[in-house]
Amino acid sequence: MRSHIIECLFVSLLFSSCATLRGTGDLGVVVEREAGSVQIVETTERTKLGLIGGLGDLSHASVVFSRDGRFAYVFGRDGGLTKIDLLKTKIVKRILQSGNSIGGAISQDGRYVAVSNYEPGGVKIFRSDDLRLVAEIEARNDEGKLSKVVGLVDAPDNQFVFSLFEAGEIWVAKMTDGGAPEVHKFKDAGREPYDGFVTPEGRYYLAGLFGEDGISMVDLWDKSKGVKRILPKYGKGEQKLPVFKMPHFEAWAVSGNLAFVPGVGHHEVVVVDTTRWTEKKRIPLSGQPVFAMVSPDGRKVWVNFALPDNGKVQIIDVSTLSVVETLNPGKAVLHMEFTPKGEQVWISVRDENRIDVYSTDKVKKLKSLTVDKPSGIFFSSRANRIGL
Repeated sequence: MRSHIIECLFVSLLFSSCATLRGTGDLGVVVEREAGSVQIVETTERTKLGLIGGLGDLSHASVVFSRDGRFAYVFGRDGGLTKIDLLKTKIVKRILQSGNSIGGAISQDGRYVAVSNYEPGGVKIFRSDDLRLVAEIEARNDEGKLSKVVGLVDAPDNQFVFSLFEAGEIWVAKMTDGGAPEVHKFKDAGREPYDGFVTPEGRYYLAGLFGEDGISMVDLWDKSKGVKRILPKYGKGEQKLPVFKMPHFEAWAVSGNLAFVPGVGHHEVVVVDTTRWTEKKRIPLSGQPVFAMVSPDGRKVWVNFALPDNGKVQIIDVSTLSVVETLNPGKAVLHMEFTPKGEQVWISVRDENRIDVYSTDKVKKLKSLTVDKPSGIFFSSRANRIGL
């Protein structure tokens, strides 16, 4: 009898323990910018799992994930870098590493987290396990003047790539075992690069230019080629137009040999042939695009807009290069994120305090979640992608 009771207790404990186990592949975070908090969400049952507050100024916040998908690193505008545990719904460690930062990246091997800074400029690199500082790269030009750093991404060979706004340069920092990173500098990369992007396979780094039209490109497979200027007509154009919001370069969508690039100050997406990096077509839209995001299967590109059209979303069919659907989710659609295999897309509708979940096949709303002024949505599947 006693042995039977012990056996029952063991089985009970085993199942109880098993019930608490879960993976992280369907987890993600939604940024609540004004509250300085994030909601932990899961995409299988489309629910909220918990709230983590005390993350500081999350204006323009971005998030990267550890290679096992358990931890998220939140980059705040106040220079805050916070490591959070998605399974325990808590802060592991938080530091203030600068006065003003603008995003970051995690290295290919997952050992380092880099942050790009506006004040005082430069890049700081930390260990991902304990956020201990391992390197600081001062972004000074030949005259010794500091630059704001923008467009920081990770790339193969354990490299970080970023742009210097005032200096007009692109730098590549390769992490070494225990030593200072090796930095390769590309001069004359154009006037005032404001954001950067790396292609999904990690070969090409592209920097958008605020001070002139065109885009600067570096082939990371062969740095001896230097910086190449492409798409000379991309930008605000000869007739200067009001730009309500500069498109994020992270928002470039790549499907096969085509890239879909939000037009700056224009109601259009520019389609680029990436085999020659030349313009193929311009697709008219309902407003100035901010994000153009391709579904994981590469068939559709979902686009949101700047004011006054930021209540809309349009869907472009890649095979016909035309708009096939227009949605009106609500006021201030700020961001979109696809589930790992693309059967759902999550949309943040900031001014209506809502996250809407749509099916991507029938474009049908499946569920809404109440979230306080949601902005960015980041799923843990980003842990396995270059440049995110």
